[in-house]
Amino acid sequence: MNHAIEQRIIDTFQHLHGHAEISWQEVETTKYLANLLSESGCTVRTFDDCTGVIGDFGNFDRGLPIVAVRADIDALWQEVNGTFQANHSCGHDAHMAMVLGLLWKLEQEEAVKDNIAVRFIFQPAEEKGAGALKMVEKNVVDDVTYLFGVHVRPVQETKLGHATPVIVHGATKMYQGTIKGDDAHGARPHLNDNVIEIGAQIVNLLKQIHLDPLVPHSVKMTSFQAGGESSNIIPGNATFSLDLRAQTNEDMDLLNSKVTNIIEMIKNLFEVEIELEASGEIAAARLNDDAICLMRKAIVEVLGEAGLDDPLITPGGDDFHYYTIKKPSLKATMLGLGCNLEPGLHHPEMSFDRSALLTGTNILYHAVKNVYGVK
Repeated sequence: MNHAIEQRIIDTFQHLHGHAEISWQEVETTKYLANLLSESGCTVRTFDDCTGVIGDFGNFDRGLPIVAVRADIDALWQEVNGTFQANHSCGHDAHMAMVLGLLWKLEQEEAVKDNIAVRFIFQPAEEKGAGALKMVEKNVVDDVTYLFGVHVRPVQETKLGHATPVIVHGATKMYQGTIKGDDAHGARPHLNDNVIEIGAQIVNLLKQIHLDPLVPHSVKMTSFQAGGESSNIIPGNATFSLDLRAQTNEDMDLLNSKVTNIIEMIKNLFEVEIELEASGEIAAARLNDDAICLMRKAIVEVLGEAGLDDPLITPGGDDFHYYTIKKPSLKATMLGLGCNLEPGLHHPEMSFDRSALLTGTNILYHAVKNVYGVK
């Protein structure tokens, strides 16, 4: 990779990091990406009803297998140094920079362009678990044979100079809940049901859910708001959120059933109204040996055998896997990139070694070229 492309990747990352936008609001990010894709000779497609951008590069008239490379583009909304803001603490800015770097490397090889057909998918709203489904709805993978993704990994999973050819994500489901009742005077607890005690009952029952211990899983309450400034009022209303995780889709179905049964039981026990609305859902990974083999070869070509990690099994989730669920014939895998990322994903002060951007770009480059057998 020449120095100009390396510097451009770093500069692009810095720009994206400083101009983060949250899910479904990635308007300026979409414009920025669309301009870069167009400048590099891509056929560009955007959408009237959602953010995100598609760029086709190469020869799409020869019947070549289409290789799609996906980067997620949204940021998280979180408190950073006392201020709530859009923040790229999940590495999506890095993913965009690496995928653009892949395009720029391919662009430099005029002899290659006629022998490849690469689709760049810059997908919105991964953090909502909904962006991939929207792209499927837009038919962006209907004619795709291979799909590659990339995600930076925390140092607890792997280190700089290492990468895994597949991230075996688990399934995720999130709920927003509302408990509706009446407030009462602190001296008259018999006149209502204390919604804080109801929340505590839910938490205790969630802790008593047991699935197969050989399958990683968890369920927990992640927020609960009730009451106000007046400490002599027994609150009757609350909002809460739940986070469910399971390594397989089948165990997620079972876990979800147990959670909804608990909520129904609490409703009947306390005779209160509880509304539970799914706020996000991500499917567990489906693995494809062909795609994994191509990515494994690419890692070895860039990092050597010493840098090749085993498949990474993680309870985290990514809506990338909806592409293969909606199109089972798709040959897909996600590169897990070591980059000394600390303290962890979604930490407001997450940081990583920027040199990994160049490594990730090179691995994706080799993976794409391996599909076509071009040198």
